[in-house]
Amino acid sequence: METEDRDFLNTPPVKTVRFGCSVLDTLAKYKRGDSSDYELLNHQLADPDIKDAQIIIWLQEFRNCVTHLNKDHEKLIYTVLKLQWLGRSPAVVEEYLVFLGNLVSAQTVYLCACLKMVVSHFIPSRVKICEGGVNISDSEDDEENLTKNFGRCHQALQVITRYVPSTSHFLMPILNDNFPFVQKSPMTLECYVHNILRVTVYIPSIRRDTLEIIIGNILKLDVSAPRQEIEKMEEDAIQNQKEEKCGEEGLFTMDEDVPAENTSTSDSMAHPMAERLDILMNILLIYMRDICYVNGSVDVEKTKELYKDLMGVFDKLILPTHASCHVQFTVFFLCSFKSALAEAFLQHLWKILQSPSQPAVLRQAAGGYMGSFLARANFVPVATVTACLDLVVPWLHRYIDSQDSSGRQACVDVALHGPFYTACQAIFYALIFRHRAILESNMKKGLLYLQGLNLERLVMCQLNPLKVCLPAVTSLFAAFTRKYQLVFCYTVIQRNSRCMLPVVRSSIGGDSVIVNTNPLDSVFPFDPYLLKRSGKVINPLYQVWEEPEDGEEHTASGIQQGSLADEDDFLCGETTKTEGVAGMTPSSFDSNLCSPSSVGSPPIAFRKPF
Repeated sequence: METEDRDFLNTPPVKTVRFGCSVLDTLAKYKRGDSSDYELLNHQLADPDIKDAQIIIWLQEFRNCVTHLNKDHEKLIYTVLKLQWLGRSPAVVEEYLVFLGNLVSAQTVYLCACLKMVVSHFIPSRVKICEGGVNISDSEDDEENLTKNFGRCHQALQVITRYVPSTSHFLMPILNDNFPFVQKSPMTLECYVHNILRVTVYIPSIRRDTLEIIIGNILKLDVSAPRQEIEKMEEDAIQNQKEEKCGEEGLFTMDEDVPAENTSTSDSMAHPMAERLDILMNILLIYMRDICYVNGSVDVEKTKELYKDLMGVFDKLILPTHASCHVQFTVFFLCSFKSALAEAFLQHLWKILQSPSQPAVLRQAAGGYMGSFLARANFVPVATVTACLDLVVPWLHRYIDSQDSSGRQACVDVALHGPFYTACQAIFYALIFRHRAILESNMKKGLLYLQGLNLERLVMCQLNPLKVCLPAVTSLFAAFTRKYQLVFCYTVIQRNSRCMLPVVRSSIGGDSVIVNTNPLDSVFPFDPYLLKRSGKVINPLYQVWEEPEDGEEHTASGIQQGSLADEDDFLCGETTKTEGVAGMTPSSFDSNLCSPSSVGSPPIAFRKPF
């Protein structure tokens, strides 16, 4: 193959005929006011049938006079940058890369133009085939060619970075501006995200900003694919498959004759936005795993650095975004790599929840994340769960003390006491899922621990948290606490139901508003993961809902709750949507991960005996 290339390069072009003088002479004539050869050169460079040998000759001439290619010649340079160099011979590619390096080092004014050219090739080009003046297809390059071309793009970017160390400063706005619209084809989005993540491997300084760009766009997909819509479209797709199968077999097959798990073998999502979301989430999760795992083991330093970058994006974008269903699982997945990461994440949420300087809406969001993470992350050990309870529950008691000592009559005011109610619900929710694990190792010791939390005081206080908690959480919490004789909640539940106490929405007065089913606008961020491809990574780490045993009740004073055996997400239908909230400044990295030796051992706040 190399011999053939050399013979070809030594052979003059057959179809392309060069007119005019050399590039250097053409530039000299243009400077004197004669633009005829200049325009001819520009036209020949734009010829789609230009041959490889001619391109190489011209590129070599451009290199020899690169110092003359100032801002006055941007039209000519832009034509050279538009050359289709990716699909040509290795000799052309090599010469083009050398030209780019020479150009950006001698004329930095063209740096952004070169970067835009390279980044524009991060998505597959469309090839339209015409027949009789009619477009009959719109296909893309095959996978092998795409891989080769993308590799050449990254070679070009590395060459530019080598000659211009400040490239990263100019690259980030270009990566952001060129991000495809979220409704572009899944393949377009997949290629672009894959490529800009690949850039962070050899330009690690841009990783945090790159993650912010990617997660910001994935969030747009996430909020455009509500949980209810995804579930409905998946159910419809399964039903359609059943009907098609019945039609093919000519049988009136009953639904129960076709198990749901056997009706679809495809990893594709029926919801178009969920399909794009699934593809991008899968790429991001695989990237995180590949960064952190080296030779099958977690690299502590690389994992710490990725955690810092991801938590900055979490604080700025994920935490303030209401009703996202899947993007937050990036943090969930990363925390599964090391127990210290999970502990650091919980401490980070705890700092936000208890901080009076933080906006109430973010404090409540942090509480929701804490409760959901403790409940759903099966890699979080019982010792970490109890350590969190030992932080949050005493804080709740101190909050009640402050209300009692104020001398004012406490009332159910979500606007005033939102963080308190959210923290209560987080504790109730976590205990619903994890109380069995607390009691498993030592029933007597576990019961003593739960009794020591004094949950009865939380339930019976004048702030009345059971009034504003989600009904399903209230019911299940009442069932297990009654079983183990920790708290008898049903008196409070009956009184709340009978009196229909209003919830004051504003602490400055005005009419009361009758409580709805979700006065806190509660969201549990780690509710069941619905995406199929990326779900294969998340599901082994996820604690699914298990039906209570030994006669634990699901009703409260005759109020029947929905069956919990039908689906894992027992809070389905309880949550409501609201507008997005303002962002916050990313916080600093938690101190317990500042040294390699600390990874794997619990932070100080979590080193409490069970």
